[in-house]
Amino acid sequence: MDWAERDCITKAPVWCSVDLRDGNQSLVKPMSEDVKAEFFKLLVKIGFKEIEVGFPAASETEFNFIRRLIDRNMIPDDVSIQVLTQAREHIIKKTFEAVKGAKNVIIHLYNSTSAVQREQVFKKDKSAIKKIAVDGAELLKELTEKEDAVFRFEYSPESFTGTEPEYALEVINAVLDVWKPTAEKKAIINLPATVENSMPHVYARQTEYICRHLKHRNETLVSLHPHNDRGCAVAAAETGLLAGADRIEGTLFGNGERTGNVDLITVAMNMFSQGVDPKLDFSDMPDICSLYESFTDMSVYPRQPYAGGLVFAAFSGSHQDAIAKGMEWREERGFEKWNVPYLPIDPADVGRVYETDVIRINSQSGKGGVGFVLKEYFGVDMPKNMKEQMGYKAKSVSDRHRKELRPEELYAIFEENYIAPRWYFDITDCRFEEDGGVRAEIRFLVDGKEETVKACGNGRLDAVSNAIKERFDVDYVLDGYEQRALSSTSRSKAMSYVCATDKNGAHFWGAGIDDDIIRSSYKALVSAVNNLLKGEI
Repeated sequence: MDWAERDCITKAPVWCSVDLRDGNQSLVKPMSEDVKAEFFKLLVKIGFKEIEVGFPAASETEFNFIRRLIDRNMIPDDVSIQVLTQAREHIIKKTFEAVKGAKNVIIHLYNSTSAVQREQVFKKDKSAIKKIAVDGAELLKELTEKEDAVFRFEYSPESFTGTEPEYALEVINAVLDVWKPTAEKKAIINLPATVENSMPHVYARQTEYICRHLKHRNETLVSLHPHNDRGCAVAAAETGLLAGADRIEGTLFGNGERTGNVDLITVAMNMFSQGVDPKLDFSDMPDICSLYESFTDMSVYPRQPYAGGLVFAAFSGSHQDAIAKGMEWREERGFEKWNVPYLPIDPADVGRVYETDVIRINSQSGKGGVGFVLKEYFGVDMPKNMKEQMGYKAKSVSDRHRKELRPEELYAIFEENYIAPRWYFDITDCRFEEDGGVRAEIRFLVDGKEETVKACGNGRLDAVSNAIKERFDVDYVLDGYEQRALSSTSRSKAMSYVCATDKNGAHFWGAGIDDDIIRSSYKALVSAVNNLLKGEI
């Protein structure tokens, strides 16, 4: 089947982080040795097995950092460090000094091959540019044999996407003829989109051409190195992998020169979202973001795929309602496969918290989101019609103050409107006798004074309601009453919800909390009637 017809990538590529070299050289303030050492530890923790750690000949900081990793035994046995070198003799020799004594090393050789570089920068023809590559490859092989080292080799025709494909292949194959890779010691041919200047499928077709005509294909890993000048680096990487590439170089969050390198987090998590294990661990994304920001003095964009602080946030009422219903549907059925509306992956898989990262409340929110937050945070599981009322109250407060409402602020609105209303009266005590019906003696607190009213009813709440109607000369119908445990971890507390409907059909809700179900019920009724007397829906 042609690669363009494939639905998804089915296995993880070989990942190579270039954060410490490509990423570092693009920072306004390049990282110190200490910071690079901590960044290296993070990359190892995430699971990178190949890490480009620097350009040893570029500066003393670069050289010393690489020596630090080696001399202090900071490189795990299953991790290869990669070092970059131009195809120039003195730079190659300096590179070998830097990596002496390291166990697993990839020497990454490059030279520019594009037409514009040949004509404008080097002023050399194709044969001269190919000779630079071949001479560099020969020197790498010679020095490796002299050092009796077991180094792996990588070659990049820099500005590959600006190079004629046939000529790029000619140079690459000439390099491979020098190295003569084997199945045990594979060479890496890296195809840099040094400047992204075409649509992703063009890069994929260029990659496919190299893969099909490459010498020693079974002994060579074809690697991608996409940049993001057109904003298509992730798409270019994915189509390039589909077209036959085995490996990919990039950075966390796409840091790099100009618009950056390909974001390896997005590529990996895209695979994860399709059920493919990327072999990288991003389960604590908030910590990775925090460390990255401290290392680079850069910020992770709030809408950065999978990692940004707002990427799972739903402010829209319809989105919140769908998410809340989707979560309830999963819980009711014990459904394991992730398929919640508006959430491409389970936010918990990257260390995000539903209550704080998913459902966010502002003036655009609705009853579903408000109900979800109150239930998840405080165990408040309101009846449907009450959710709608509460949703409007929350939207009104957010709109008036032009702010997002934190869960604590949301509960305060709920409490103020449905638990606390006692403007006209309160009940301090109730005594009941049952003999066919229910006789009640209710002690009211009105204007700071207590008074007792007796009434009968067909149940305790009905008796209390009749006493309220008699004392305050108010007419309403009790057409909503629900009682639930406050939360799954607090079964001793009961939350009751009562709706009093007046003669015009307006609904007035109240809520009550107590260890005793009856007390929580009449507390809710007191709040509802106080709202009715005040006209507060």
